[in-house]
Amino acid sequence: MMQLYPANAVEALEFNKVSELLLLKCRTDAARERVHNIRFHTHKDHAGRELLQAYEYKNILNSGDYFPNDFTRNMHKELRLLAIPGGVLSGEQFLSIQQLALTIRDILLWFKKNNDLFPTLYSLCDHIAYEKKIPELISAIIDEGGLVRDNASRELMSIRADLSRVRNESRRVFEGVLRRLNKQGYLADISESFLNGRRTAAVLAEYKRIVKGILHGESDTQKTVFIEPEETTELNNEIFSLERAESREIHRILVQLTRDLAAFAPQLETYYNLCGVFDFIRAKALLADDMNATMPRITQHPGIHLEKAYHPLLFLHNKQNGKTTIPLNLVLDRQQRILIISGPNAGGKTVAMKTIGLLQLMVQAGLLIPVSENSEMGIFRNLMVQIGDTQSIEHELSTYSAHLQHMKHFMENADGKTLFFIDELGSGSDPNLGGAFAEAIVETLAAKHALGIITTHYLNLK
Repeated sequence: MMQLYPANAVEALEFNKVSELLLLKCRTDAARERVHNIRFHTHKDHAGRELLQAYEYKNILNSGDYFPNDFTRNMHKELRLLAIPGGVLSGEQFLSIQQLALTIRDILLWFKKNNDLFPTLYSLCDHIAYEKKIPELISAIIDEGGLVRDNASRELMSIRADLSRVRNESRRVFEGVLRRLNKQGYLADISESFLNGRRTAAVLAEYKRIVKGILHGESDTQKTVFIEPEETTELNNEIFSLERAESREIHRILVQLTRDLAAFAPQLETYYNLCGVFDFIRAKALLADDMNATMPRITQHPGIHLEKAYHPLLFLHNKQNGKTTIPLNLVLDRQQRILIISGPNAGGKTVAMKTIGLLQLMVQAGLLIPVSENSEMGIFRNLMVQIGDTQSIEHELSTYSAHLQHMKHFMENADGKTLFFIDELGSGSDPNLGGAFAEAIVETLAAKHALGIITTHYLNLK
C-alpha cells in the first residue's frame, strides 16, 4: 500500500472530494464501505485490474446495454440471522435473499450471453455458481407479497381453511345482528367499529343495558357504546384461537426455512459481496463518464507521461458552468525527474501540481482519469506533499520551521519510487538563506532519484 506523507496528504490533493463524488454514485452500503476503505495500490497488476474493471463497465454503460446488477438492499442483518441457531427471517427478508440469488443468476447469464467480451469483470465471477435451490426453497413457502403460502404445510392449510369458515360465519351472524338492532333503533350513526381486535356494534348509550354482549368501550362524548354481540362472542373466541395457532405455525415454518437456507449462508455472503463489488465498479464507471475519463497505460516503473490531462474537480466545475478547461501535458521520468514551476501568483502553479498528484492517487486507487489514452502512469510506493501553510501552534512551529521539518522527512525518506510535491519551496524566510536551503533540498532529492514537482519564486532555483 502506498505510503503517504503527511497524514493529510489525501486532503491536500483533494482526493477526499473525489471520494465524496464517488459515494454519491453508490447505491449499496457494501459499495459505500469500499469507498471508505479505498486503497492506493503499489503493484501494477492490482491497480491495472481495478482500472480495467472500471473501463469495461464504462464501455457497457456507453454501449447502452443493461447489466443486471440491480440488487441494492443492505443484507448484513439477514446474513447474520442465518448464522444464528434458532434465528428466523421474515417473509420480506426471504424475498430479498431470493432476489439476491436471482440477481447472481442474471449476472452469470449476462456474461455467458456476451461471450467473454469483458474478461476482467467476468473474472470476478470465478468460482461462483448459481444455486437454484435457494429461490426454489423460498418460492415454495413465500409468495410474491412476502406472505407464507397456504400450502406451506398441511397444518397451516387446515388452520386457514377453518379460519375462513369461522370468519364467514361470524360475519354472517354479526350482519344479522346489525340489521336487527338497526330496525329496533338502537344503533348510532356509525353503526359498527373495531375495538381490541373485535368487531363491535355502535349502540346508543341509553340502550346499552338492552343489547346483550361484551362492552368494549365508549365514544369520547359518551353518547355511543361499543358492544360485541353475545351471538358472535364464541365465534370471535374461536377466530382468536385459530389466529394464534396460525401465528405459531407460520413461525415454525419460517424457522425451518431459515434453518434450510442457513446451509447456503457462505454462498449468499459471496453473492452479496459480489453485488457490492459490481455496484462499486459501476460507481467508478459513472464518475469516469462524468469526467470524460479513460484508462492510461500502466507501468510498474515510476514515471509520469500525461497528455491532455485535466484536473478532475476543475473539469467537473467548469463543465457544470459551461466553461472550458485547459489541459496540460507533462513528463517525469528517469531523465527528467524534477519539474520546477514558476510564474505569477494565481497563475495556476498549484493547480497544475495538484492535478498531477490527484491523478496519480486516482490511478493507484483504480479510478479512471481525464487524460488522453496515450498517457502513461507509473506506480509509486511513496507520495509526499507539502502544500499550503504548515504553521503549528500546538508544536510551537513557525510556518518556515514546519516547512523545514517536512523537508527533513522528504530528504531522509525519499527514494527512486517516491513522488513528491512541494509548493513554494523555501518561502517564508530571507531570500538568500531560503534560496540556499531550497537548493540543498532539490539537490538531495535529485540525488535520491525521487520524482516530483516544485513551485517557487526563487531566482536561484529557476
